[in-house]
Amino acid sequence: MKLAAIDCGTNTVLMLIAEWRPGETPRLRRVADFMEMPRLGQGLDATGRLQPEAMGRALSALQRQRERAEQAGAERIIAIATESVRAAKNGAEFLSAAAALPVGVALRVIGGDEEARLSFRSVVQSLAVSDSATSVVDIGGGSTELIVGQGTTLHAHKSVPIGSVRLTERLIRHDPPTGDEHRALISAIDAAIAELPTARGQLVALAGTATSVAALQLGDRMPSYDGDMVDGLQLETATLSGWVQRLSHLSVAERKQLPGLDPRRADVIYAGAAILWRIAVRAGLDSLTVSDRGVRWGALEELVDSLSAEPH
Repeated sequence: MKLAAIDCGTNTVLMLIAEWRPGETPRLRRVADFMEMPRLGQGLDATGRLQPEAMGRALSALQRQRERAEQAGAERIIAIATESVRAAKNGAEFLSAAAALPVGVALRVIGGDEEARLSFRSVVQSLAVSDSATSVVDIGGGSTELIVGQGTTLHAHKSVPIGSVRLTERLIRHDPPTGDEHRALISAIDAAIAELPTARGQLVALAGTATSVAALQLGDRMPSYDGDMVDGLQLETATLSGWVQRLSHLSVAERKQLPGLDPRRADVIYAGAAILWRIAVRAGLDSLTVSDRGVRWGALEELVDSLSAEPH
């Protein structure tokens, strides 16, 4: 049975199509991943509202993702929305518009607790975590979460309102950034992440910032994005520091030419990479693990749980 999960976030609209294979390990096999980058949260930090143009782009992206799922033969399609819709004063307006699309996308807004649980589960299912401590950092366009668990049990999590899009819009005015802007960015990040739980055990990084830095590190070795090459990749904290310094001296146009980087992330990757670096430094770790999974994988795992419990 083919299943699909759509994840509508601040920067991207992601969709995973997977085949459920009962009785096999792993029980979910990736069939296809699709990424749209409509930047729904553009302008949200300054206004508290989703902008009409951004909503239009995101609705078109949702329509395309839903059509792809149907064309692939997905028998169950679930769709969730996270920080940008959760935080926006006019989030309900966007949800109504999504439901009214020609193919109808019934988005379910999930809270921070559920987002943390799904992110943590995606890591537990995909990486060989032991009974020791594992911490998961999920850097989005509008927020950053840190989740701490033991084995398969989640113990603590917290979200702070910093993300690659939000900090870029708030603090970066020049291209490339000035020294003062760099210092202001690092200061803002350090102040925000001080509110997060203390990371314990191995640190696993999810979402577009982490996978983009991994893609930069792989460079020409990965001519086109390959989630299987990225999943489980080790990034040294010193390497992260080097990328942040390099990105801070490059214009957006120059970043677009970097092997491995999706040009659509060129304007926000600097702020995102800085968040990831500072979290690794705060954790006192020499390296972290990148995961290509995330909320969409956790959502499908929970869907499979419910399907498995249905009477046959």
